[in-house]
Amino acid sequence: MRRLVSLALLLACLVVPLGAYVRLSDAGLGCPDWPLCYGNVSPHHASEAIAAAEASRPEGPVSQAKAWKEMIHRYAASTLGVLILGVAVLAWRRRRQRVSASLLLGLVVLQGLLGMWTVTLLLKPAIVTAHLIGGMLTVTALAAMTFVTRSPVVVGAGVWWTTRLLPVAVLGQVMLGGWVSTNYAALACNGFPLCSGGVPDMHWGQAFHVWRELGQTPEGALLPFSALMSIHWAHRLGAVLVTALAVSVLWLSRKTPGTGAYRLLLAVTVVLQLGLGVANVVLQLPLPVAVAHNAGAMLLLVVSTVFSLGIRRAVPAGSRTERSASWQS
Repeated sequence: MRRLVSLALLLACLVVPLGAYVRLSDAGLGCPDWPLCYGNVSPHHASEAIAAAEASRPEGPVSQAKAWKEMIHRYAASTLGVLILGVAVLAWRRRRQRVSASLLLGLVVLQGLLGMWTVTLLLKPAIVTAHLIGGMLTVTALAAMTFVTRSPVVVGAGVWWTTRLLPVAVLGQVMLGGWVSTNYAALACNGFPLCSGGVPDMHWGQAFHVWRELGQTPEGALLPFSALMSIHWAHRLGAVLVTALAVSVLWLSRKTPGTGAYRLLLAVTVVLQLGLGVANVVLQLPLPVAVAHNAGAMLLLVVSTVFSLGIRRAVPAGSRTERSASWQS
């Protein structure tokens, strides 16, 4: 079971950046039906239908290359689903980690539905963002099953609280990043650290209205550029919050034995993410950097979650709270 979980984790770490690559290269509608491609198992078998669609709209979302990108992602995601189904079956047969495996299987089923709705609802931002979050949570759950031990490091209350809060903040920042990407707002602000030379006026209602079509307001009008700037700026503010919280974790845990590996990984991933985020703005969103930024977000969520699950709060000896914490660990 451990080998199967590790294999699923490795594949999931490829599927999530691959999904980002499909989205960022505008290949999300390369095959406009689901789960097949124009009713066929591969773009090769659907070549005539793809050629006709491309001829009618040369600048449209369909081409042979885009169809292959989309279908390769579907093949990889389907394989991951089969592996996780195998993990769930083994968990129930061996009576180990049944709850974790069942929740993970439920998450993957939801991911499949979100993948279908991403295509059938024509890249609606709320669905695409939810699909991204589902992929991140899948990787994080597999990493927790793989790396979290039964002997957590005992830490003080300050370290415990800030470390518990960090993955929540990172997940919120990932959601903001997904909202930036799915609304095509990554280039709405030029320059760094300011947004086109200043701080934009925030239009929260238009920028963060959840259920609407891509590029439109809820009323069907074109989404104003000021809303895109607001989305982008909110993501930058979120980065400041996450960085401050991560620095707090690193500072508070600097003298805590047993946290050295956690702190090193956290410091490296935070610096990496900040650098990739700035590079996206300064270099005008090159595709490799944008995909790497997505992968870095996944890694930061995994590291912060495993760190938080790998510790427990120190309590007075012999207290009821200590016995409860020991039982839960």
